[in-house]
Amino acid sequence: MKFTDGYWMLRAGVRAAYPVEVLDVTAEDGTLDVHAPTQPIRHRGDLLKGPVMTVSCHSPMPDVIGVTLTHFDGGTDPGPRFQLADSGSHAHVSYDDEHALLTAGSLALRVARGGPFQLDFRTADGLKPLTSSGPRGMGIMETDTGDGGKPRHYLREQLGLTVGTHVYGLGERFGPLVKNGQVVDIWNADGGTATEQAYKNVPFYLTDAGYGVFVDHPGRVSLEVGSEAVSRVQFSVEGQELTYYVIHGPTPKEILRKYTALTGRPALPPAWSYGLWLSTSFTTSYDEETVTSFIDGMAERDLPLSVFHFDCFWMREFHWCDFEWDPRVFPDPAGMLRRLKERGLKICVWINPYIAQRSPLFAEGREAGYLLRKPDGGVWQWDLWQPGMALVDFTNPDARAWYAGKLAALLDMGVDCFKTDFGERVPTDVVYFDGSDPERMHNYYTYLYNETVFDVLKKHRGEGEAVVFARSATAGSQQFPVHWGGDCESTYEAMAESLRGGLSLGMSGFGYWSHDIGGFEGTPSPALFKRWIAFGLLSSHSRLHGSSSYRVPWLFDEEAVDVLRVFTKLKLRLMPYLDAVAREAHEQGVPMMRPMALEFPDDRACTHLERQYMLGPDLLVAPVFNDEGEVSYYVPEGTWTHLLSGAEVQGPRWVREQHGFDSAPVLVRPGAVLPVGAVDDRPDYDYADGVTLRAYGLRPGQRVDVPVGGTVFSVVCEGDTVRASAGGAAPEPGAGKPWALEVVGGPTVRAEAGRGVVVAELG
Repeated sequence: MKFTDGYWMLRAGVRAAYPVEVLDVTAEDGTLDVHAPTQPIRHRGDLLKGPVMTVSCHSPMPDVIGVTLTHFDGGTDPGPRFQLADSGSHAHVSYDDEHALLTAGSLALRVARGGPFQLDFRTADGLKPLTSSGPRGMGIMETDTGDGGKPRHYLREQLGLTVGTHVYGLGERFGPLVKNGQVVDIWNADGGTATEQAYKNVPFYLTDAGYGVFVDHPGRVSLEVGSEAVSRVQFSVEGQELTYYVIHGPTPKEILRKYTALTGRPALPPAWSYGLWLSTSFTTSYDEETVTSFIDGMAERDLPLSVFHFDCFWMREFHWCDFEWDPRVFPDPAGMLRRLKERGLKICVWINPYIAQRSPLFAEGREAGYLLRKPDGGVWQWDLWQPGMALVDFTNPDARAWYAGKLAALLDMGVDCFKTDFGERVPTDVVYFDGSDPERMHNYYTYLYNETVFDVLKKHRGEGEAVVFARSATAGSQQFPVHWGGDCESTYEAMAESLRGGLSLGMSGFGYWSHDIGGFEGTPSPALFKRWIAFGLLSSHSRLHGSSSYRVPWLFDEEAVDVLRVFTKLKLRLMPYLDAVAREAHEQGVPMMRPMALEFPDDRACTHLERQYMLGPDLLVAPVFNDEGEVSYYVPEGTWTHLLSGAEVQGPRWVREQHGFDSAPVLVRPGAVLPVGAVDDRPDYDYADGVTLRAYGLRPGQRVDVPVGGTVFSVVCEGDTVRASAGGAAPEPGAGKPWALEVVGGPTVRAEAGRGVVVAELG
């Protein structure tokens, strides 16, 4: 939201009050409080006027400093609030003659004890300035645009951008990966993937200057990222209080580790979820015979399938959601699910938090008070999406239990997971059971919705077996994976915008991400479908899904069948590697799919790259965005190796290549040891049994520890030999299983059962 008219003036109808000097600084229990008048104090008469900004600074954990701006402190706090970790005060306050210093681990905040007001964030050693709130940055802003002629009251902060600083994150955004110059409103919307709107809005941005910023406000946060003031990031919220946290890395990965420690780490999805998901699609016609024909067709063509998904028409029309199978097309749902599960499949069904008027649950929820209400006490309803639909009030514990109970019945029937669709179109003219502020609940609603579903899955399926396919999200929602990219068109442009959205989401703390292979709206051409297959199977999670047409490959052409087989089996063979990458996302908050700038922060050629990515630390993926197979991508320093062909590419440089449909640039990082599994027909297997450790360009003296399931293999380059040994928590648990060491471009040495060390002699 813009308040100014150029550098000197305010926009019409805007009034501003900026802290101009420090009246006093006080400290207590690791908290620093600053009182900053918005006019110079020249004599005692100036002490009779306001406003005065109260700035309170604290630290919930090392390397993180929180700042709360307050104008009027007499209001109520109806919530909701983000659930943040706080392990007690980690701040130390010290003084010199001119400044107060609040230090939290490697991060420090310096405030003048008198004179002009300014907040300076820097490293604790004082050597590196990070960002600052300077003159006319922090402000109390009023506008004449309120309802009924009543002014609107905002708090605004501006944090400086040093020369060459780039901004990433702010959720799943489909425009340029680097956010400098963009205007971003943190407000969930069901707007597709082709506009500035987003399903997953996260008020957190990450910079390549050593820090990130999390705005602790669950409602609308308006950001001007080097736009209104080109050397500052501005964020504003409506209200009397604004809290934000500055998080010191210094590396982008460290920033994400600390941000997710604050807001929550992603759960670890079950191993079966990394296999191929096949859907009925959205508005297509289907019954058990159709479903069975799809599954039979996949099996007959040697296309490994892990999950079958039933989209919304598993329920009757106008009854969404009543959680009842349509008896006209599924007369024996329990028997059908049993038959599908006997084939080794997991089952997913589509749900949303909207209750149509025709659903029996509408009357049930209305009478029990489980639905969102209007201020006059009636149930809030509209006709968009489902006639007369209402929304479940997840702030009501009884409503959450009621909703979870409907899902539990499906789990008892044989369903394994849920596609938690929607959750963005949440009104603000409603009354919540717990009195939450509707504006703050608009984005936060999806957190409660997905948390409810995820919790029932954990309860009924067990820890480590819970997984959803969610569309909407906010800060903290990364704890409930997986998320997919929403409704994209079936075009190369939409494929590219989807990738940008996924990489942006990864820079916002989300570890796992997927998208509709081939696009959702429309039907892709055979060429586009085949190009998207490679991208989809080289994503963390892979799903064939569309809107009005099926996505089984033989409906496109026979080559699509071959391409799907190649990349599905490739992903399944890579599961020992992907499992370790997934665990890193779970344990450290570093995403599986990583922008190049996250993995190579010191290589400035990677700053703006958004059509390629790293899948974990060691695989570079560059999807092909045209029929002809022409692709141009950047290779960082070193000798990289094409995973599929074995060809070497020397970096740093740009590469231009031509690829058939059964190929794509997938390069292995120099110095990597890539564990490749022995199974290519399912994602959940004993990864250490028969694994091949492929060593790529190890340097003399280099040691690489490779976790594979419960086994840790150590690979060491010793001059002209590469030595590998199996170890782990138990004495050599991998030694009893066959495995192999392969020096790419050199020999392969196999370990027989009972042999724990192998040595490859380099030629």
